[in-house]
Amino acid sequence: MQLRYAFRLDPGSGQRVALARAFGCARVVYNDAVAARERARREGAAFPSAGVLSRTLITEAKQSRERQWLSEVSAVILRGQRERHGGRDDQAVGCASCVDHSIPP
Repeated sequence: MQLRYAFRLDPGSGQRVALARAFGCARVVYNDAVAARERARREGAAFPSAGVLSRTLITEAKQSRERQWLSEVSAVILRGQRERHGGRDDQAVGCASCVDHSIPP
């Protein structure tokens, strides 16, 4: 049985700003994770582990001047994006929903 629900969100102006900030920060971490894995692939190195990605893309980035604005959102949001491309060390570069990993290369 499949159920389908339709709903509409109507955030206020402050909520819109908070959502835009959260989604923007998540996108930056996601792009950084993809870039780190692509760089490792090009260099023939092992893919960075989830711990390494978390430390470099979130913890250390928040302490840098260029990325200290990442501290403005919850780390839960940032970790979720990092895990999409760094959660498993053997996962190919690309989103699990976009790439069928069950098909051998």
